[in-house]
Amino acid sequence: MMIDEHLLILVLALLLDRIVGDPDWLWTRLPHPVVLFGKAISFVDTRFNLKRLSAADRRRNGLMSILALLALSAVVGVLLHDVLSLFGWLGLIAEALLVAIFLAQKSLADHVIAVSTALRREGLEGGRRAVSRIVGRDPEALDEPAVCRAAIESLAENFSDGVVAPALWYAVFGLPGLLLYKMLNTADSMIGHKTETYIDFGRASALLDDVANWPAARLSILLIALGAMARRGAAALNNALRIAARDGGLHRSPNSGRPEAAMAGALDIQLAGPRIYAGEMVREPMINGAGRGTATVSDVEVGVTIFNAACTVLAIATLAGFLLFL
Repeated sequence: MMIDEHLLILVLALLLDRIVGDPDWLWTRLPHPVVLFGKAISFVDTRFNLKRLSAADRRRNGLMSILALLALSAVVGVLLHDVLSLFGWLGLIAEALLVAIFLAQKSLADHVIAVSTALRREGLEGGRRAVSRIVGRDPEALDEPAVCRAAIESLAENFSDGVVAPALWYAVFGLPGLLLYKMLNTADSMIGHKTETYIDFGRASALLDDVANWPAARLSILLIALGAMARRGAAALNNALRIAARDGGLHRSPNSGRPEAAMAGALDIQLAGPRIYAGEMVREPMINGAGRGTATVSDVEVGVTIFNAACTVLAIATLAGFLLFL
């Protein structure tokens, strides 16, 4: 399949995901593909990440495991594409449906807006429960501004690795690239932690995920800035670009800080800084330290409008790319 067909399918997939998202009625009856990826990762984890092994052996096993899983994902992607291509336009539509499953526009917006809704209706305890579904930090340690910051940070970070990155990998490499990326991203979320259990076995997965997300994280800056301009004017665009360029590298992740800094600039609020994960304080520099120190429910809601506008910009750019390749 040529890149113009990838772009056409991606436009359809972005529209489908934006409208339909991840319907609960479907995924309560069928296993989501990411769940299957998770089972494959758990399989290699339980068999090759053994405590009795040396650190070097666990690092080697982790590298070989993730390479095998990535190769398997790419092969499955090739086979799926070859089968679907036999059905002409019906196959093209089916592939768009499949690609839409791996995008997170509507589901991410719904989860983040649920935090603001819970804060308004149920107060702090409701907001903590809602935000605990999308972030890994300890919800009981969060006051209301911290709940709002956590929701906004999750929105920005997941825009990059849940929307832009899979779209980019599919646009360039088709289904094999998309499945490979999603397997890698799932592995990073499961075993790419710097804990005693995974610091060696998950090292290759974490490093490869950083490489795979590098382009999307930088592209996300521009998309968020354009989304901010659409919702808040040219000043928000300039601030998003300026803060991303200045503070994007302050985050412990080489990628997550880029979209977070752009969103911090767009909303003129402080993000990141010290926070608690698994009972331990993680101390990081504040992103946009000169911005407002107190994030509000309204900031969460405006952040979602910027996110939606950025998703629209991505869809328009994809359509423009398809038309250029005609």
